[in-house]
Amino acid sequence: MEGSAGPGNLSASWWGDTPPYPAWALALMLIVTIAGGILGNGFVSVSIPKNKKLRKAGNAFVVSLAIAGLLVAFYPYPLVLMAIFHDGCVMGCLHCHISGFLMGTSVTSLIFNIAGIAINCYCYDCHSLKYDRHFSSTNTLCYVGLVWALTLLAIVPNLFMESLQYDPCVYSCTFAQSISILYTIILVMVNFFLPITIISYCYLKIWVLVIQVQRRVKPDIHPKMKPHDSPNLLTMSVGFVLFAVCWAPLNFIGFAAAVKPSLGSSIPEWLFTSNYFMAYFNSCLNAVIYGAMNQNFRKEYKRIMLTVFQLAYRTDGD
Repeated sequence: MEGSAGPGNLSASWWGDTPPYPAWALALMLIVTIAGGILGNGFVSVSIPKNKKLRKAGNAFVVSLAIAGLLVAFYPYPLVLMAIFHDGCVMGCLHCHISGFLMGTSVTSLIFNIAGIAINCYCYDCHSLKYDRHFSSTNTLCYVGLVWALTLLAIVPNLFMESLQYDPCVYSCTFAQSISILYTIILVMVNFFLPITIISYCYLKIWVLVIQVQRRVKPDIHPKMKPHDSPNLLTMSVGFVLFAVCWAPLNFIGFAAAVKPSLGSSIPEWLFTSNYFMAYFNSCLNAVIYGAMNQNFRKEYKRIMLTVFQLAYRTDGD
């Protein structure tokens, strides 16, 4: 995974100094990612507080997810873009380390928030009688705070390991696995494989229950389940699957290279770089998913855009 918390990245010491892709292609993809991340995550952050139908306890994790996406879109990604344009790090060591730390914070909080969403859905669908007590508004905000506390707990050790190094292949300050193989393996397990396992278990149990209810195998087991719950569940599930697709390749490569360092030199540079920028791109996908699959989000997006156009028109008229 990216930055200080990103155990899926390969150290620059395993690669040459020449990126395997044209700089313009990487820059174009990053520009799309930055623009999509700011607009999309901004829409999500505004939509949920404004729309009563979206103001559910579980959506606090969605707002937190959007904030994590905005975190990288406003600072680290523009620094990577500058490095691409200047063919090297031009902002100095301090900015590079801050960028890597914020990337790590964002990515770790992304997967922890996705885990929070999955656990929330699991409690809502599979333990509905206890849901309101455990996921009150106050409790949910505490859980979101816990997500960010665990995120910081997971990445702060990197500051003491001095593991952030600039990698010319991806124009970024990233986690260097060669600092400590054991530490890298622990990070991969705790920051990726463990959350992925928990999330997969939650959604598997939920979908089994949904199928049972729809087939009337257990018609009275779930009083909270409503007709609109399945589309919402599908949206959350798709978000998780896309996150896993974008980030799993880097983490599997990183884990394999940490367990067997000789594998690092045999992995093609183009594969590493493409997986790296695919992982970048994930930060702007959630807003697209919600807009495409959730009617309430689509309606709120339209209202926000209409309001922005009206304000712009009034400004021009004045």
